[in-house]
Amino acid sequence: MEPNEERRLTTILSADVVGYSRLMAVDEVGTHAQLKTHRKELLDPKTAEYHGRTVKLTGDGALMEFASVVEAVGFAVDVQRAMVDRNAAVPEDRRIDFRIGINIGDIIVDDDDIYGNDVNVTVRLEGLAEPGGICVSAKVYDEVKNKLELGLEDLGEQEVKNIPEPVRVYRVLIDPAAARVSRAPRRPQTRPWGWAAAAAVAVILAGAGALWWQKWAPGVEQASVTRMAFPLPDKPSVAVLPFDNLGGDAEHEGFVDALSENIITELSRFSDLFVIARNSVFTYKGKPVKVQQVAEDLGVQYVLEGSVQRSADRIRITAQLVDALTGKHVWAERYDRELSDIFAVQDEVTQAIVARLGGNEGELAEAATKRARRKPTSDLGAYESYLLGVQHKHRYTSEDTVLAHEFLNRAIALDPKFSRAYVALAWTYFQEFLFGWSDAPARSLKHALEAARMAVALDDSDAEAHWAVGEIYMYRGEYERTRAEYDKALALNPNNADILANWGLNMALLGDDAQEGMRLISKAMRLNPHHPEWYDRVLGNAAFTARNYEQAITAIRNVKHHTPLSRAVLAGSYAQLGRLEEAGVEVEEALKLVPDATVESLGSRLPYVNMADVNHFREALRKAGLPE
Repeated sequence: MEPNEERRLTTILSADVVGYSRLMAVDEVGTHAQLKTHRKELLDPKTAEYHGRTVKLTGDGALMEFASVVEAVGFAVDVQRAMVDRNAAVPEDRRIDFRIGINIGDIIVDDDDIYGNDVNVTVRLEGLAEPGGICVSAKVYDEVKNKLELGLEDLGEQEVKNIPEPVRVYRVLIDPAAARVSRAPRRPQTRPWGWAAAAAVAVILAGAGALWWQKWAPGVEQASVTRMAFPLPDKPSVAVLPFDNLGGDAEHEGFVDALSENIITELSRFSDLFVIARNSVFTYKGKPVKVQQVAEDLGVQYVLEGSVQRSADRIRITAQLVDALTGKHVWAERYDRELSDIFAVQDEVTQAIVARLGGNEGELAEAATKRARRKPTSDLGAYESYLLGVQHKHRYTSEDTVLAHEFLNRAIALDPKFSRAYVALAWTYFQEFLFGWSDAPARSLKHALEAARMAVALDDSDAEAHWAVGEIYMYRGEYERTRAEYDKALALNPNNADILANWGLNMALLGDDAQEGMRLISKAMRLNPHHPEWYDRVLGNAAFTARNYEQAITAIRNVKHHTPLSRAVLAGSYAQLGRLEEAGVEVEEALKLVPDATVESLGSRLPYVNMADVNHFREALRKAGLPE
């Protein structure tokens, strides 16, 4: 030991302000003044009353020590109860809420500062506490369980950052009504984990006594790498399961699904992560599934799941991240917010997961901050109209496209700066053009480009806006602009499976590299194992362009709902292989869909740049027996 150092056993307390950066951004002067007042009028007197010592203060927190563990817990409970009263008249978005962690440990004391592994554990305990809450270690639990009239809920062993061994954690239930509660019921390890099977347990909000629901299952089965359907990627891999709608109200289902989708979208922006796409994870929606099984099905290490409970003007969210290979919880958090704050909650969840999974947490956290998340709209009416519009757009019928236009235009009328509504509107006009639902295709394509350009003007960081612009330019014959927009889209969101798949086809159509295009589409399918069938169509088109007819047939044979183009490519592939009878069957099917189809009309459906590719397609259709 150094000359000025000493060791001693003590009780360590760590406290900080929840959402301090957000509060400072909203009202820097007011937040600082509030915190200063709380320290002077509450924290300092309570520290003296309970014989504690403030080791050091940070901008938003404090590290303290107490000679008595009972007095440390008493201090924490008194402070949290007092803060409920002190915050009663303060607007919710301006309130200061503390979270507190308490541990007992052997520390190094050097010039009045304290160090050691047990100090680090205390800080991690504080991070596990909910706003207004207290988390303590097993050592603290053993000392106070029979000495204080408090409830203590066993949260099981938790993996925490930079601590090699799991930490047993207990939540202090400081509401008097919970004083008789000790250990919360634990789920047996053999019980299945999933949305339907997960039992919700009531947890008492600290200092408020209000109930909310959380699914709890410390004993998750471990996934096996040898049973995984795909090799694990060489980067952190995650599947975000659809969040559970605990309220059960059907009208809120779209809102809950959108939260899951937005988290997937924001996570996929980071090239440091491997993120499973929305279509694949939503196949588990409403089904009783095990985390271990999801990981093995999709070939990922981490699974994020959560739940949402929505009331008239509030949203309550839980989220937890499980390492499927160990069966342990890596991270968990709860949010109780005004409904208008849903987008800030989405950002917090995303940033927490990215910081946890990224190889260099500090750098990823900094990157997440720089890539400031946009709040789609402050008008919930606009947002819900947008969700309904997107829902109809995805049904791919002419009737639903008309309804999508109505809802999306309503969203834009309510919030003219809502960029994502313009993106969705652009795709509906493009669908009209592409699928022949418009009596004026050129006008539909023009409207699509106008909406997509508006989306980019409103939010130049939106990858899907650039994707829409790029795809529309492709069909306008502006190929350099197509490349430029796709480059921007993939730079902004390199793991967006839809953009990758679409760009893979365009690489083939542009004559850049059909084989590389096929590789990108295959990568998109790996990111989205339960992909929509248009992925198979574009893979088939790219394979045909690459003169890989067997693969084109294999891909398009996976399609259940054919278009005239998919039938034409299939017919052409059979014809190029000399399988003329099978080619003739596909020509007949294409003519059922478009009775007046010809080599000229179907041969122009793929917007090839090189005349050699145009002639190749048309010659294949002639061989198949399509009328000239």
